[in-house]
Amino acid sequence: MKDTPLSNCERDFLLKAIEEKKRLDGRQTYDYRKIKISFGTDYGCCFVDLGQTRVMAQVSCELVAPKENRPNEGIMFFNIELSPMASPGFEQGRQSELSVKLNRQLERCLRNSKCIDTESLCVVSGEKVWQIRVDVHTLNNDGNLMDAASIAAITALCHFRRPDVSTQGQEVTVYSPEERDPIPLSIYHMPISVSFAFFQQGTYLLVDPCEREERVMDGLLVIAMNKHREICSIQSSGGIMLLKEQVMRCSKIAGVKVSEITELISEALLNDRKARKAGGKCGFAESMPQDRITALKKDETPVEMTDVTETANGIIQKGEAAPQTVPSPVVPVPGVGQVGQGLQNSWGLEEDDEDDYEEEKNDNSGDEQVEEVTKMDVGEGGLLFIYLDSLM
Repeated sequence: MKDTPLSNCERDFLLKAIEEKKRLDGRQTYDYRKIKISFGTDYGCCFVDLGQTRVMAQVSCELVAPKENRPNEGIMFFNIELSPMASPGFEQGRQSELSVKLNRQLERCLRNSKCIDTESLCVVSGEKVWQIRVDVHTLNNDGNLMDAASIAAITALCHFRRPDVSTQGQEVTVYSPEERDPIPLSIYHMPISVSFAFFQQGTYLLVDPCEREERVMDGLLVIAMNKHREICSIQSSGGIMLLKEQVMRCSKIAGVKVSEITELISEALLNDRKARKAGGKCGFAESMPQDRITALKKDETPVEMTDVTETANGIIQKGEAAPQTVPSPVVPVPGVGQVGQGLQNSWGLEEDDEDDYEEEKNDNSGDEQVEEVTKMDVGEGGLLFIYLDSLM
């Protein structure tokens, strides 16, 4: 099933609003949507809400044989699943071009940036290493899946705890969480991607485009950066030519946004750690009273009402004059309306007097033919009486 395409009116409206530096949800040009981070009951489960875009990341691990060319390093595996529940344009069990693109960007952002110490995942050199698998599921798509997926993946990796192990010769023992406390991963830095949408061949720029803005954009620039302002990856798509000044401007904006998001992630991890240590509710049980498990929530959107009166008066003055009202119809008798203008309608008028009837009777008395005069009268109850008079 394909998504419903945008009409020409919607497309023109979006582009006109972008030219006037206005957005559908009331944000400014460089504003992000509201970000909410929550965790599941188990370690390594993270939910991220970016506006109405909602994704879930789950981290798991297992002992496998290492790669031959890297016998002392663990293995990182990333997978993004685009569920039909998120959008009618996503098909189940079929890898689309968008999913392949998101997978490559996520691998380039997290694995190629060396943000995780893979050597610490080695158990027995050349025989046993930890394979860390990150599965990102899209629950609702309202645009900018890449940013939401990167935030969810790095947050889930920071929240994850792997089981403790011990080795005696060639024997490897894996301990349960009850026997030994799980061990967190060794993470050097947190790379986060920031998306920039370009319109009118690079004339206009927006941060964090929504789903409708992605449909009308001409190009997309994704910059992955950490809080130390180190660019981990950068990718441009859409076939537009960007100037060096534009890329430098986007990198400065990305540095500010990444610092804010990193602080938000650290605060969420600290709050979850305190809640688990205090023995309080956490994860799914903690999210139920606050209704954070729903995918779509309507937040109040600020509306500018300062110049509403002036704008309304200007529209009224520029508008055309109202058409003249149609005169009321003439009603000769109760229950009868006149059809046409300036016409006399005799239907429904009072019946002829008895004198007129007598004159007509006398005029036709000398004729040889017998004429039948029909007189209709409506009696009580709506009955119709017909009188036939024979004239000689």
